[in-house]
Amino acid sequence: MTLATFIKTRPHLIWWTKNYDKLKAEAVVEATLNYGDWEDVQKLIKMLGIKKTASVFRNQLKKFKVSGRTNYYPEVKNYFTHYFNKYAP
Repeated sequence: MTLATFIKTRPHLIWWTKNYDKLKAEAVVEATLNYGDWEDVQKLIKMLGIKKTASVFRNQLKKFKVSGRTNYYPEVKNYFTHYFNKYAP
């Protein structure tokens, strides 16, 4: 399964576009962690791998730190920071 196929079957996660084929991994990871359920998150991790998913998440947090804003909900940011620190150190 590709990222485009994954997100096409979950249009409620990225409702602001229909151009699923051009979405980057960063957008799909962010939308899935913020708006997906646990099954969506696990399918994404299975598809990308936990290390890649964690890397995308951490890189986004670094960028957001520089810009001073984040698109992750605070509870999502907190949970997945701990989750990835434990399972993808």
